[in-house]
Amino acid sequence: MALMRYVILQREQNLIFVEMPREYAYQLSALNLRLNKEVGKLTADNIPVLPLAVAECEELDLLQESLAVRSGLEYVQELESSFSSLKEENYPLISLLTEIRALLAQLEQWYEEEQLH
Repeated sequence: MALMRYVILQREQNLIFVEMPREYAYQLSALNLRLNKEVGKLTADNIPVLPLAVAECEELDLLQESLAVRSGLEYVQELESSFSSLKEENYPLISLLTEIRALLAQLEQWYEEEQLH
């Protein structure tokens, strides 16, 4: 079984738990911090409200039934979809989308390889 890591994100008072392959968790955290830094520069309408990465951990035991762990692949796919729908063709959107899509491609490849094992 692959080693996973959890990225904990916070949007207002809500926590989001994202399960990532261990070697890609840091990339999601770094991407999230960069997105939060650059999102204010976007001029498009309907800019996504992003959570903020607040922690990473090796193990996670959720004690509330109302909480769930999200797949990293699913989370990054939704992130890509929300940014690709913006009507803006300027920096930093192109740069941000490139980073999101690079992580998405890596995750897709990782999950494909895991299914073969």
